[in-house]
Amino acid sequence: MEGRKVRKRKYRRLRKRGIVTILGFIVLGYLIAANLKDSDTVSRNESDFNKETQNGNKPSEARQQEKPKDKPVVKDKKETTIKISAAGDFTLGRDESFPYRHTFDYEADKNGLAFFVKNVSNIFENDDLTTVNLETTLTKATQKAAKTFRFKGDPAYAKILTLGSIEAVNLANNHTYDYLERGYEDTMDNLEKHNVSYFGYNHHYVTTIKGIKVGALGYEGWEDTKKMRKQIRRGIKDLKQQGAEIILVHFHWGVEKSPVPNKTQQTLARYTIDEGADLILGHHPHVVQGIEEYKGKFIVYSLGNFMFGGNKNPSDKDTFVFQQTFHLKGGELTDKKDIRVLPFSISSVASRNNYQPTPLQGSEAERVTNKIVSLSARITDSNWLVYQSEQ
Repeated sequence: MEGRKVRKRKYRRLRKRGIVTILGFIVLGYLIAANLKDSDTVSRNESDFNKETQNGNKPSEARQQEKPKDKPVVKDKKETTIKISAAGDFTLGRDESFPYRHTFDYEADKNGLAFFVKNVSNIFENDDLTTVNLETTLTKATQKAAKTFRFKGDPAYAKILTLGSIEAVNLANNHTYDYLERGYEDTMDNLEKHNVSYFGYNHHYVTTIKGIKVGALGYEGWEDTKKMRKQIRRGIKDLKQQGAEIILVHFHWGVEKSPVPNKTQQTLARYTIDEGADLILGHHPHVVQGIEEYKGKFIVYSLGNFMFGGNKNPSDKDTFVFQQTFHLKGGELTDKKDIRVLPFSISSVASRNNYQPTPLQGSEAERVTNKIVSLSARITDSNWLVYQSEQ
């Protein structure tokens, strides 16, 4: 009887141990399952994050804060406009062999210096930069170059440029050395005395307008040679290294009295734009030539005469002011094109040249505009009139 009781107690102890063991396995299994579930959740979240990053989607805010340097820099989108005007040949003076009456000197003595810019100063005052071709010397030198025409003006004539709100002039032309090296040096000295900047040859001009750097170069472009191209390439590179965002290039080139640019003008102009120029401005033919749009940039092949003391009464008195408003966003040039072609006569009277450039009105303005359009069509079929602004 006692043995049976002992066996029952042993059986009960074993049964309890079995139940506890089974319960332990159940709990252990539950914990393992829960852990695996959590682990799977973490893995899927990391996978989703990686997938979002690879697809270019923004990661979560927390992830962004982990790498703040990776945030893109937002540029200033403010638009800046810079209006630039250009006119052709300024010969402030005369050849000393010309009879005095009705010469540039005669008009200066009779009417004063402000007379010459009476009809243009308001136009140039309202732009941001005006450039012209200064085709004379401003000197008292007497030793001359051996050539047919040698132009010279009183050094005080530099003030005409200041009165006309003309900031910079091109010196790269065939009359800059009419009075040799002395005349050239005097001209630069006298421009500086009147706060007029200059460019041309190895002189490069850079100015800052509304926080934007604008540069100008000038060349005599008689031939399209490797040497010429090398100079142009170096000049543009120099302006870019100085931070110029807008680059103007003046060329003294072409054939006198020819209304159509020659092959050299065209190939040089296009090469210069290929190298990074934004506007080409030409002179020397003494008559206007057409305008070409090339790769979104403008080539003004010849602006003609403007304030030209080199001829008392030229038969062709047509000329124009070319204006372009450049548009920039975030300090960078945009493709927006906005130009104005303003028809002028080189004189305020029709019977002769009184050296007072005057805007044309009505039918005369229409005639000169149509003339430029017609000449442009002889170069290319591009229609620059679609960019013409009324303001």
